[in-house]
Amino acid sequence: MAARWPDPELARQLFFEGAAVVVLDVPEGTEFGIDYSAWAVGPRFRGVKMVPPGLHFVHCSAGRAGGGRDTGPRSGRFLSLRRREVRVLRWDPAGEAVRPQPPGEGEALRESLRELDAFLGPYPYETLKKWVSLTSFISEAAAEQLQPESGEICAFAEVLLEPAGRHTRDRAGQHRPPLGAECQSYAEGLARLPRMRPRAGTQIRFTELPRQLYPDGATPEEITRHSMDLSYALERVMEQRYPGRPLELLGELQFAFICFLIGNVYDAFEHWKRLLNILCRSEDAIGKYQDLYINLISVLYHQLNEIPADFFVDIVSQDNFLTSTLQVLFSCMCSAAVDETLRKKAEKFKAHLTKKFKWDFEAEPDDCAPVVVELPEGVQVD
Repeated sequence: MAARWPDPELARQLFFEGAAVVVLDVPEGTEFGIDYSAWAVGPRFRGVKMVPPGLHFVHCSAGRAGGGRDTGPRSGRFLSLRRREVRVLRWDPAGEAVRPQPPGEGEALRESLRELDAFLGPYPYETLKKWVSLTSFISEAAAEQLQPESGEICAFAEVLLEPAGRHTRDRAGQHRPPLGAECQSYAEGLARLPRMRPRAGTQIRFTELPRQLYPDGATPEEITRHSMDLSYALERVMEQRYPGRPLELLGELQFAFICFLIGNVYDAFEHWKRLLNILCRSEDAIGKYQDLYINLISVLYHQLNEIPADFFVDIVSQDNFLTSTLQVLFSCMCSAAVDETLRKKAEKFKAHLTKKFKWDFEAEPDDCAPVVVELPEGVQVD
């Protein structure tokens, strides 16, 4: 575990003022990481020193019997560290994760930190700038609100089996076929699979995005308009969790991206896509919240630079999601209501993506096709 420190003065300052994350009882061969870097744990490993104060993400994956590069599912947690703070984590063999210890342990270890120094690796300074650019809008309060109640972010959600019900009437209430009945279709076969639910306190607490994109009592014309311009839905999201603080929505977008990119949480990627879709397809909101969208472009610039180009072939470009979504965003930013500063920044970002990924933003967007809108029950079109 090594780090390059191009600035000797900064290295000296963090040696005395930086925080330390002491990690105890981690088995050799475990993959341990902080922020954007990870290493295989050796016999002398006891943690990380010279950690810049601020928000960090520590994560680990258990090694597997027989060695090799295979590791178990990744788990991690966000830590907000103060200057000269000593935070103690201890390996839990049952959960294959590191758990925080009482604050008193950190205070006790502070006195013996010099003796531990030889067992602590320096923070990977070379990735600090990248980490800061990916978390610039995630405040300590936001991380606390978004992370699971347990504090632990797991690549695979911890789930419990829902009881199926012993009697036919119980299973009918759950829309399941009676026991012993023969499957008539693939869908019916799926219905027989056991239902699972996340264990309480283990889910990331993302903002619930609206399923209805228009206000109650909307006319067919209003339903169509709100289904094409998602500004109403975006306003509901901000009112729900970030009233008067639109930039904090970018913190949630970054949080979801980190949980996916580093925490390997696929549900976080799905939330990132849905939230980005609402932001990009809200034409009226772009004119109203121009500071939000100037910063959104910066956030996306750093995020997309961290994903390998071939990744888009497998996941992001499925159904052409990202290119079509950004195409709508760039189209909306051509409006006269958009400030010139934002418009120029969008043009530069578009040119960057075209050069880096060879994406074509000039083709006719899917949005030009007829839009099929489902009307609420009882609403008729004359």
